[in-house]
Amino acid sequence: MKLPELPDLPVRPALGEIVETLADRGVAVLVAPPGTGKTTLVPLALAAESEGRVVVAEPRRLAARAAASRMAALLGEKVGETVGYSVRGDRKVGSRTRIEVVTSGLLVRRLQSDPELAGVGTVVLDECHERHLDADLLLALLLDARSGLRPDLRVLATSATVAADRLAQLLGAGELPPTDSPGGGSLSAPVLEVRGRTYPVDVRYLPSLPRERVEAQVARATRAALAGTDGDVLVFLPGVGEINRTAGLLRDLDVDVVPLHGRLGGAAQDTALRPGSRRRVVLSTAVAESSLTVPGVRAVVDSGLARVPRIDHRRGLSGLATVRVSSAVAEQRAGRAGREAPGAAWRCWPEYEHQTLPAYPEPEIRTAELTRLALELACWGTPDGTGLAWWDAPPEGGLAAGRAVLRALGALDSTDRITPRGRAMSALGLHPRLARALLDGAGHVGPRAAAEMVALMDDDSLASGVDAAAALRALRAERPTRWTKEVQRLAKLVAATDVPSDSSAAGESASTGQSAVVGQPTDVAALMIALAHPERLARRRATGSSYLMAGGTAVTLPPGSGLGAAEWLAVAVADRDPGRAEGRIRLAAIADEELAREAAPGLVTRADEVQWESGDVVARRVERLGAIVLSEKVLREPDTWLVEQAVREGLQTEGLDLLRWTDDARNLRQRLDFLHRTLGAPWPAVDDDALLADLDHWLGPELATARRRSDLARIDAGTALRRLLPWPEAARLDDLAPERLEVPSGSRVRLDYSAEPPVLAVKVQEIFGWTDPPTLADGRSPILLHLLSPAQRPVAVTADLPSFWKNGWPQVRADLRGRYPKHAWPEDPTTVTAHRGTARRAQNR
Repeated sequence: MKLPELPDLPVRPALGEIVETLADRGVAVLVAPPGTGKTTLVPLALAAESEGRVVVAEPRRLAARAAASRMAALLGEKVGETVGYSVRGDRKVGSRTRIEVVTSGLLVRRLQSDPELAGVGTVVLDECHERHLDADLLLALLLDARSGLRPDLRVLATSATVAADRLAQLLGAGELPPTDSPGGGSLSAPVLEVRGRTYPVDVRYLPSLPRERVEAQVARATRAALAGTDGDVLVFLPGVGEINRTAGLLRDLDVDVVPLHGRLGGAAQDTALRPGSRRRVVLSTAVAESSLTVPGVRAVVDSGLARVPRIDHRRGLSGLATVRVSSAVAEQRAGRAGREAPGAAWRCWPEYEHQTLPAYPEPEIRTAELTRLALELACWGTPDGTGLAWWDAPPEGGLAAGRAVLRALGALDSTDRITPRGRAMSALGLHPRLARALLDGAGHVGPRAAAEMVALMDDDSLASGVDAAAALRALRAERPTRWTKEVQRLAKLVAATDVPSDSSAAGESASTGQSAVVGQPTDVAALMIALAHPERLARRRATGSSYLMAGGTAVTLPPGSGLGAAEWLAVAVADRDPGRAEGRIRLAAIADEELAREAAPGLVTRADEVQWESGDVVARRVERLGAIVLSEKVLREPDTWLVEQAVREGLQTEGLDLLRWTDDARNLRQRLDFLHRTLGAPWPAVDDDALLADLDHWLGPELATARRRSDLARIDAGTALRRLLPWPEAARLDDLAPERLEVPSGSRVRLDYSAEPPVLAVKVQEIFGWTDPPTLADGRSPILLHLLSPAQRPVAVTADLPSFWKNGWPQVRADLRGRYPKHAWPEDPTTVTAHRGTARRAQNR
């Protein structure tokens, strides 16, 4: 392959070194910012100097098509000759193709079917810094293949950021060190760096106004950019919805407003990537951050937002979340304004907030739903991902959740090995849920109808509202090119697929009711959604627009959805805003109980449920679809073991006050608690947590016969507590912690063990002559005296009685002797005999 004169881009002088390094070491990392030519010139140079096909993996379909078109143009050829591309649903490759640009996901599929990558000499992993899930998986699988089957396969990873150390370590871990390297050589792949040729960019900050939506703020910044600079303006927005709304706000401008995102058709994407005849405002998602060049740009407006995959494991909701961009991404976006000349960038956030941005984007593998990854790993032969070299290993919990879904779909067996059905699902290149719906749904509604709904679920932006059936009717009437082509592709795929039989819930649903073929949009939409997301079958709750999904998550139907007050829904898309208790339905179809039972037989359970509800035991025979109650009836004679568990649940929920606590029982519990705190073992802990954790030991016999709340209320807690007394030590209970204590007057006064130390509340006249009060627990605990007046009101608190008689008593005597003249108020109480009544009564005795 002979190269023409290549354009003077920053990477051109380094092409020889890049080719030589890769030939010598087999692996390398190329660090180069956007616009240096790494995506287009490097593959051309590699193809000219090496054997085998050069495969370039791009993170997005749009970038793959654009890169192939640019390289073909440099060669003066059409795409499909020396340079071709392959993306899902579109392939232009010929017999003479030496360079093939593919998406990362497609190359993963190719590796699964051909781990040796026959005919491929070099793989270029472009834009690794974006950390897409498919790209991270592809890197791990390529390194595994290179370490065994293809040690001769050359791998070049490119990145727009300088944080390449970890990437170099991964690539170099499996290579042999150079023969002339002293000491055995380095374990890291060589890192080559090319500096960009950029112009200065004037960065400005434009905070939002009060209650200003992001579209209005971006439109305001765009008008400022048009007024303050020449050339085109590149605007970064998080998604298609924001692009469309911003375009509406800029409709009055005398410029071309051009959208750019991955869901556009090829012709529309090409329009955005070519210079225009008039000044342009290009409204783009993240696709233009690094892997695409938009010519003519002199100004950038950055919303500061991006849309990324997120999974809410607790609620079972996955989808796209809008997040703040990282500092690295903000720099890349701003740099787009200085690619061809000096430019300016408007950032739609306050300058002080810029320092709070994360340094780099969060890798998708840490936050995204991992069912598809789990399927690919099972196909590779390592369901848990062990043995692979990861940039960031997949989270164990997320991967386990993905495997659980795959087992339910019949893609994995009970030991997590891939099944024939799983391989058929994987070959479709869809998310496993959509693959299951396509395979099983084709038997119910036919391949084309199944493909129509799967294409809609795979790209829900095709729906203008919440009603999936209405969206399907509109698509059938309008037949948009992108949707129609995908439907044709999927229908051919499923028609050519031999679907293995399966005894799991998925296979069971595929084989039931096949004679009842349905074709109306409502029937098709509901069935296909239910096959893809059986846990999202939802039933309306008692009031309002709230629904409970089979997975246990509550979701709300927005006003004006067109779905009315349907009893059942099949929910295709739902999300939850931070801080909201319930999710929000984005796309759904009206369903019914019959369809729910047919589509999700594996979720239907029948069981006797005996529970503690509303303060008592309730026994029912319940049929459920996941968390949804289908039917229930009262059980007259429930299983005794279930009843006992429900009674225990009541005690755990409402506490031990359900039992009968007499004063003696409470006093015994307090005495035992005092001895446990003071002496420790063998005296038992009797706090709520300890007693509830040891119900069998002290309450077992009574629990065995309790059937309802009223039975618990008759149980004497004191009698039950005595089972905890430690013998033989319990024989000294009254010595160590007496219930009552005899005072000098002869009265036996109850001690209060709820306080620390225990309290003896006694009238002061009853302890005259007492200078050395007794102690408790073999002298380890004093008594706190609460001294009372003749009217039983507190007059003093002391733990040091001799000190009180000397220092406190004179004041108490002065305060009370006039108020209670019939009672004794001696100057020296230690010399007076204690008595219960008045002084006169004491003298008479």
